[in-house]
Amino acid sequence: MDTAPLSVLERIASALERLSPPPPSLDGVDQADAFVWLPERGRLLPVAHVAHVPAGLLQGVDSQRQTLMDNTEHFARGLPANNAMLWGSRGMGKSSLVKGAHALVNQVDGKPCAPGQGRVALVEIQREDLATLPDLLAMLRESPRRFIIFCDDLSFEKEDRDYKALKSVLDGGIAGRPENVLFYATSNRRHLMPREMIENERASAINPSEATEEKVSLSDRFGLWLGFHACPQDVFLDMVRTYARERALPISDEDLTARANAWAITRGGRSGRVAFQFIEDLTAELASSR
Repeated sequence: MDTAPLSVLERIASALERLSPPPPSLDGVDQADAFVWLPERGRLLPVAHVAHVPAGLLQGVDSQRQTLMDNTEHFARGLPANNAMLWGSRGMGKSSLVKGAHALVNQVDGKPCAPGQGRVALVEIQREDLATLPDLLAMLRESPRRFIIFCDDLSFEKEDRDYKALKSVLDGGIAGRPENVLFYATSNRRHLMPREMIENERASAINPSEATEEKVSLSDRFGLWLGFHACPQDVFLDMVRTYARERALPISDEDLTARANAWAITRGGRSGRVAFQFIEDLTAELASSR
């Protein structure tokens, strides 16, 4: 019997198996408290150290911080909690607040918990991977841990399957949102899409009001809307002073504020990000001059 055709078929089958994505797996989910979702591998990549600013150092966002912390604490305790959208001005601490809240809720006696022992795990998903959210949720549903799925800088330039996937997830679909999962997102746009996109839909639709409502309804599905607005000078200087005190920088307040304002002018604006970048530069300069 000629076995050559069989051998060729076996090689083809093996090649197809290697090309097909592996089934999602929770392997390693108890080894860390933060992960990056890798849909092409069906895995959660552990992140040993999340780069974040302690939530207490974030200035000018007191009410937003308290609201998000309360919501995250409720979720960690197994109480009802809402998906959250943090929207508004660039560099005002939206993503920093999410990461800071996650770190704070996992502290034990004021210190970070042991790896994998946190009450809530943070899972970062990229904007371009939103279509794989149903696969991720189906996998997380099987875990005893609690998860916050985090998508930074979320926005849409056109209606596509990613838009529909996220909308379905926030609604919960027929299976409902897993009890052990929340979705936090940040965006510079209140309604996740540019105004001209909404206006175009209104102009070309048979029923303009229904078209507009459909477009803005995605953001309506977040239970919490936390707005972050432009940074006035006094808040900017509070940010700078807070960072300087935390680092015990040897500089007078008069010199600090003068240099901070000059730095902001070169950056064309004031924000928490600009304040942090200024302190990074100032810290290095003062250290090198000793």
